[in-house]
Amino acid sequence: MLDLRQLEALRAVAAEGSVVGAARRLDVSQPTVTHHLAVLERHLGARLLERTARGTTLTDLGELLLRRAEGALERLASAETEVRALAQHGAVTLRIGTFPTAGATVLPRAVAHVQRETGVRVSLLEAEPPELLGRLSTRQLHCALVFSDPQLELPIPDELTAQVLFDDPFRIVLPADHRHADLDPLPLHLLADDGWMMAVSPDDPGDLALATAAAAVGFHPRTVLRTDDYDVAFGFVAAGVGVALVPHMALVDRPDVVARRVAGLDVRRRVHFVTFREDRPAVVDALGAALRVEVDRRVPADR
Repeated sequence: MLDLRQLEALRAVAAEGSVVGAARRLDVSQPTVTHHLAVLERHLGARLLERTARGTTLTDLGELLLRRAEGALERLASAETEVRALAQHGAVTLRIGTFPTAGATVLPRAVAHVQRETGVRVSLLEAEPPELLGRLSTRQLHCALVFSDPQLELPIPDELTAQVLFDDPFRIVLPADHRHADLDPLPLHLLADDGWMMAVSPDDPGDLALATAAAAVGFHPRTVLRTDDYDVAFGFVAAGVGVALVPHMALVDRPDVVARRVAGLDVRRRVHFVTFREDRPAVVDALGAALRVEVDRRVPADR
């Protein structure tokens, strides 16, 4: 019967070009590799290796066997990784939900760290908070990053728990040559005649706060575009089509737009890491810890 150690020895010789190199690669003794190869050749009744003064190579039969065996070796390695991940970390694949700006900023390095440390695979879903919370409730996700209005309690069922990561303040984004671009903070009433880039959802925390604040100073924001793609919004702002109220986390460094605080108005959205209260994989807590490190690195406390 074939022994996987024999096939691993054959693959190591093919990779290293010698029995000595194969032993080093497998971290075993040279006689052990020689023994595995000799037993393999006897079992198959075929010469699999060509030994010369310059090293050891595979014969045509050896190459054929290795090509057929590679799939089995890879599947075994994958199975080993999955079993270890499940035993140690509670999941083979960590299913994470996120909204776009978090997915572009605080999440990538945290996910990469968890993958390096645990070997757990990751599956990501990008969506708006209501969909993410719905998928969490049906256990299609293990955890999610969502945002909400800080003035309102996050609507989650009892089996979920939400950890506040940080508050993300909004800024008014203007064309760099806008007549009020030099004002910071910027009084909102000065933008009464400007068009606004608004979110697709009518319940967007920034848009709701903007509507309330604008009404207090005597105007209703005139919508010229509804989009959740901030790159699109920035493009129209830069072209002078209108202005936008944008989360700080979504701001980009570009010369044709500027970001300004709103005078007398502190508009924020709260970013949460939502998980199950109980019976959650250990790797979820590892991701939560990595996210806190990333938030400390990227989010100034006084912004």
